[in-house]
Amino acid sequence: MDIQNVAEETKNKLNACIDRLQDELKKLRTGRAHAGMLDGVMVEAYGSPMPLNQVANVSAPEATLLQITPFDPNNLEAISAAIRENQSMGLNPSDDGRIVRVPIPPLTEERRREISKQVGTKLEDAMIAMRGVRHDAMKSIEDAKKNKEVSDDQAKNITDSIENEMANNKTKAEELAKTKEKEIMTV
Repeated sequence: MDIQNVAEETKNKLNACIDRLQDELKKLRTGRAHAGMLDGVMVEAYGSPMPLNQVANVSAPEATLLQITPFDPNNLEAISAAIRENQSMGLNPSDDGRIVRVPIPPLTEERRREISKQVGTKLEDAMIAMRGVRHDAMKSIEDAKKNKEVSDDQAKNITDSIENEMANNKTKAEELAKTKEKEIMTV
């Protein structure tokens, strides 16, 4: 393994952890409607499960309403059923034959606290993943040092680079979580 690529590869993996955290946080409900809320919904269409955004256009015309316009009106019932079956969101869609409307009920204080705890859990999962990436990189550097593929100075520089990247991504992850918690707790 080329030890010079370890730092770059580690940076890419850490950034992927941050991207995944952002995606996970987007799926959590806040008090407002946004199209990304339904990203995880799979619709049974054309004989196989498909992501909602591939069978319909999702928009948020109001702060408390999502509007879903299917590309094919035959999928209307399947879209409504898929949203209704997703128990983690607790949404109840209605349709008028052309469009599915999903009213977003206001969150109770108790529900806001539950969702806020989920933010903490998702942050911790991301931190664990990032520590795993760092651990693998450090192991690669140690192995390279033992095999005399890299000098102590080079290993120290690469290690410092990885630690610096880890610290930056940790800060970024904590800021994302803090922003999301604030968004959730704002009435």
